Amino acid sequence: MPPGELARPQIEARMDGVLHRHATETDRIEAFLPSPCVQNHAAFLALLPGGALACAWFGGTMEGKSDISIWLSRLAPCASRWSPAERLSHAPDRSEQNPVLWVAPGGEVWLFHTSQPGGRQDECEIHVRRSPDGMRFGPVQRLGDFRGVFVRQPPILGPGGEWILPGFRCVTPPEGRWTGGLDTAVTLVSRDQGASWAAVEVPGSLGAVHMNPVPGSVPMPAFYRDRFAQAVRRSLSTDGGLTWGPADPVDLPNNNSSIQVVRLADGRLALVGNPTNALMSDQRRASLYDEIEEGDAGGPMGTAVWGVPRAPLVLALSADGGGTFPLRRSLEQGSGYCLSNNSEEGLNKEYSYPSILQGPDGALHIAYTYHRRAIKYLRLDAPPA
Repeated sequence: MPPGELARPQIEARMDGVLHRHATETDRIEAFLPSPCVQNHAAFLALLPGGALACAWFGGTMEGKSDISIWLSRLAPCASRWSPAERLSHAPDRSEQNPVLWVAPGGEVWLFHTSQPGGRQDECEIHVRRSPDGMRFGPVQRLGDFRGVFVRQPPILGPGGEWILPGFRCVTPPEGRWTGGLDTAVTLVSRDQGASWAAVEVPGSLGAVHMNPVPGSVPMPAFYRDRFAQAVRRSLSTDGGLTWGPADPVDLPNNNSSIQVVRLADGRLALVGNPTNALMSDQRRASLYDEIEEGDAGGPMGTAVWGVPRAPLVLALSADGGGTFPLRRSLEQGSGYCLSNNSEEGLNKEYSYPSILQGPDGALHIAYTYHRRAIKYLRLDAPPA
């Protein structure tokens, strides 16, 4: 086991939410979030209107199973411990995944997440719960009548006040099951504060998913995970996010795992992800859900690449709008083994699905999957110029 990497019993012993300063990196504070679940994945951070930091994720026994639900923990201002996990979704026959927290204009907190039968992402729906303060959430509602559209990143505001929710279509090949090789990016646009939504396709986005627009410049960039495990991809918008150019690769490798990007107060972009791709490893698996589904996982057109190790986890900085990311800091080192989603037996070793934001004091807040057993939280001092 690489130095610093924790075994499953050690992780479980530390899942108390208590903040600790790192032994050698003096600008780093960390914690493992409390959770009653065997598997915890897909963290998402947001600052709530009252100043608390919230982290949502999905948890249960294994991704795709019907006991996977959305969970939430909060870190109050000046607190030294994350709150106990609160379950926010309860569908007994669906796997509920990829939570997104967003503070809408006016301060209302929206929770978006996907809901699907088993491993069928191509049959998922988007569900929504709303809260005045991020503490008490209203009933579950379905967002539009979209089917097979997944979300992962937060909405942005368009030039006319439009709400633009990035997503991607989970497309099934003519033969076989969904495996991701035909997925394309899409934005869902609302011009009536979330009452109704229309889909706008992103051209040239085959295999580009988890679209992450980053406002604050013209043109505006958006960044993508690459289903073909080659490189992080980027597209540009010159009209405030209403339409987009094609998703082209940048100089940062990607392993078909999630990234997240934010614009810092100094204008630079900060990205967290795994700078690894299919050329660096021969590890492969049939599909994301091959442990819970029987039979042929894919058809002749299913060319997505799964199983490339999800490590190291790196913070990368760009001063040219995301064309290059020359400054990189390692956050976790390890094997990144992800040929199994099994966290109960400690088989999975990935560091993945990061979320990042910058607080009012300039500090960076990062949360991510640790071996699919826990969500780990880091607070880093503001990066030097």
